[in-house]
Amino acid sequence: MKTAVVWFKTDLRITDNEILCKAIAESEQVIPVYCFDDSHFETTPYGFKKTGSFRAQFLLESLIDLDKNLRELGSGLLIVKGKPEVEIPKIVQKYNATKVFAKREVAFEEKKTEKRVQDELFKLRCELETFSTSTLYCAEDLPFSIKNIPDVFTVFRKKTEQEATVKKALPKPIAINSPEIPILILPTLQELNLEFTKIDSRAAIQFKGGETEAIKRLEHYFFETKSLSIYKETRNGMVGANYSSKFSVWLALGSISPRYIYQEIRKYESENGANESTYWLIFELLWRDFFRFMFKKYQTKFFLYSGIKTENKNSKSLNEKLLSQWINGATKSDFINANMIELKKTGFMSNRGRQNVASYFCNELNMDWRFGAAYFEEALIDYDVCSNWGNWAYLAGVGNDPRGHRYFNIEKQANDYDKNKSFRNLWLE
Repeated sequence: MKTAVVWFKTDLRITDNEILCKAIAESEQVIPVYCFDDSHFETTPYGFKKTGSFRAQFLLESLIDLDKNLRELGSGLLIVKGKPEVEIPKIVQKYNATKVFAKREVAFEEKKTEKRVQDELFKLRCELETFSTSTLYCAEDLPFSIKNIPDVFTVFRKKTEQEATVKKALPKPIAINSPEIPILILPTLQELNLEFTKIDSRAAIQFKGGETEAIKRLEHYFFETKSLSIYKETRNGMVGANYSSKFSVWLALGSISPRYIYQEIRKYESENGANESTYWLIFELLWRDFFRFMFKKYQTKFFLYSGIKTENKNSKSLNEKLLSQWINGATKSDFINANMIELKKTGFMSNRGRQNVASYFCNELNMDWRFGAAYFEEALIDYDVCSNWGNWAYLAGVGNDPRGHRYFNIEKQANDYDKNKSFRNLWLE
């Protein structure tokens, strides 16, 4: 029997999942697998955990939902834990699989893992086939090669919008033929060296993982509340559930795809009319694409102190005391403190907040921006390697900002975006 393994990573969905669809089409039976990669639960050289408690909890919920959705189609999710280059080949041998289907990676560490898995599978005469499943536009549909992608977002966006098209989202499979998949047994947070942390009741939204929740959120934000029609006016808000879409948390684990969101935006526009706000959500999805393509282009450079810039600046040192004050919301700025406390207690922060705390870290505290990015990696539920490191490099002046250095006047920002102090009062009580 022709057997394929589907290696799920940050593509935890069954709707618009090219990997799953291709595996079903080309094989007689499919084994869906998720590997808890030990390296994802280590401490980074910056002294932070790679995955914090909020994101781990969200991941566990997402896997429970994926397993449920797969079982409804006659399959299920096999869970392994360890090094992917050890665990994935074990599954291949056990089920005598000839092919592994997986998401194509672009960031440095993820690409290294992918290569190690591929090398081990090669020894077993098993092929690893990868597909790009994270972006709105496919790399091969762009009007430029990866090495010639413009470094300025506006140039990239305009040419892409004019010359490329978004592919249709794939429907979810009708059925999956799998051998009997054992009942789902997930590692506990303790086994992942983490402790359960309850999301603070003041959180803008009580996030719950999984494709089911992602689609529910989209239905609520688009069709129930019609919040999409005023997205551009409200997106800089800081308090409440509906000032922004909050899709980033589900996008980060791939519980929903950008193409599916795009399709639903078009459906919404046909029913409720298109305006600047409906376009603006597509604009934000394009930013996500842009950072992902930048990582394809520059690879390791986004993790260097000098970023993608050629000139080497003198490296800023680290002040442990200032770092601790920033993390714990004990700086001289009440606006920064409120944002950092929200992040620490909920795993989330508004886009406006993120830009301000990053600017404060780089410009007021004068510290190596990578420590800030590494703390975000641990703390954020919606951590996405390309968006996180790309945005931090941008704000540190070593990324894709054509202006070179973006400095935020924190007091002015606080007055503009939290005029009546409702956000600060919420988190600093």
